[in-house]
Amino acid sequence: MEGLVQGSPNWCPSERYKRVMADSDNVRRRTQKFVQDAKLFGIQSFCRDLVEVADLLKQTTGNLQAEEDQRLAQIKDRLQGVFTKHGLMKMSPVGAKYDPYQHEIVCHTPAEGWEPGTVAVVKHDGYKLHGRTIRHAQVGIAVMTQEQD
Repeated sequence: MEGLVQGSPNWCPSERYKRVMADSDNVRRRTQKFVQDAKLFGIQSFCRDLVEVADLLKQTTGNLQAEEDQRLAQIKDRLQGVFTKHGLMKMSPVGAKYDPYQHEIVCHTPAEGWEPGTVAVVKHDGYKLHGRTIRHAQVGIAVMTQEQD
C-alpha cells in the first residue's frame, strides 16, 4: 500500500479501481456464503427437536405387539426418509477412533476385542446436519484394564 500513494510513481487510478472491484467481489462472495449457510443450517434447531422424537420412537419399540411394532417401524422409516431428504444423518461411530468434535464420552469399557481409544458402545445416537455435528454421540470408549497389561 505504501507504493500506491497519489503522486508516487507506482500510483495508478486503474490499480485503485482493480482493488476496489476485488474488495467488492470478496464482500459479495462472503455474503453469498453467509446466505447459503443460513439456508442449509437454519433448520438446525428444528432438527435437534426432531432427533428427540426419533429417540422416543426408538425407546418405544421395546414392548409392542407385532402389528404395533410394524406400524412404528413404518413411522421410523418415514422419519429417517425426512432426515435424509434434509441432510440430517445419524452417526455410526462404533469401531471408529474417538473424536471430541463428534463424540461425548459417558463411560469406559474394557478393551476386549477393541483397540483402546475406539468407540465400543453408543449410549445415545449423534447426528450431523450437512456434515456439521448438531448432537454429539454419547459413547463408551474402550480402555486397557490392569489385567490386560
